[in-house]
Amino acid sequence: MMLQGKVAVITGAGPGLGRTLAVLAAREGADVVVAARGKDGLDAIADAVRREGREALAVPTDVAVPDQVRRLAAATIDRFGRVDVLVNAAFPGTHRKNVLDMDDAYLEQWRAAVETAAYGTLLACRHFAPHMVAAGAGSIVNITSMSSRTGYAGRSDYAAGKAAVHLLSHCLAGELGPAGVRVNCVAPGWIAGDVLDDWMRARAEAEGATFEEVRTRDVAAMALRRIATEEDVARAVLFLASDQARATTGATIDVNGGQLFT
Repeated sequence: MMLQGKVAVITGAGPGLGRTLAVLAAREGADVVVAARGKDGLDAIADAVRREGREALAVPTDVAVPDQVRRLAAATIDRFGRVDVLVNAAFPGTHRKNVLDMDDAYLEQWRAAVETAAYGTLLACRHFAPHMVAAGAGSIVNITSMSSRTGYAGRSDYAAGKAAVHLLSHCLAGELGPAGVRVNCVAPGWIAGDVLDDWMRARAEAEGATFEEVRTRDVAAMALRRIATEEDVARAVLFLASDQARATTGATIDVNGGQLFT
C-alpha cells in the first residue's frame, strides 16, 4: 500500500474532497488526522477512516490561528509520535463579487479568505515540518487550483489565495529539500459534484440555455471530455504523498481533464 505505516494530516478536511482523501489514505495504510473548523463533520470523517481499519484523530482547528495550529501539531505527535504526510486543503467558502462591488464587510471577508489559504498553509508547515526534518523525510502536498494560474472575474479572493500557496510551495521546497522533505501541489480544475452542477444551472439560466447544453459545451472544451472527480484529485495527492514520488518536489500536478494546459 502506498502509505503503509504512515501518519497523514489533512487540514480543511470537509465532507467532499477532504473525506474522500482521508478514506483513500486509510485504504492505502495510513493513520489519519483530520482538521477543520467544524467538529461534527470531522467526527464523521474520522469514523469513516476507522471503518477502513485505521486509526483516526479529529481536531477542530482554524488554520489561520497560530495557537490552534500549534495545538493540532502537538495532538498529532502526542497520539502517533510522528507525522509523515501533511495535506493543506483549507479554504473558506467563496462568493463571486467584482472588486468594484465590494463593501467594507466583503473586503474583510476577502482578507480572511486569502489569510486562511496562504497564512494557514504557512502555519501548518511551520509546526509540522520540524518533525519531518527531524525524521529526515516527509511529504507536504498543498491543494491549489487551476485558478492559481489563471484568474476569473469575481474570484479574486480564490485566485489570490491559491496563487500564494502555489509560490509558497516553491519556496518551501527549496528550504526543506536538503532535509529530505518534499513539497508539492495538486491543482484541481472543476470537480464533479453538486456545487459545480448548481453553478452550471445558474449559468444556463442566465444564458437562456439548458443545464445539459451548458454542461455538454463545457465538457467538449476539455481534452479528456470529462470532469475530474474527487477521487481523481485524491489519487494525485496520494501519489505525491507516497514514496513513489520520492524524487519529486516543487512540482504541481494539474487534475483538470485537460481544461487548462500549463
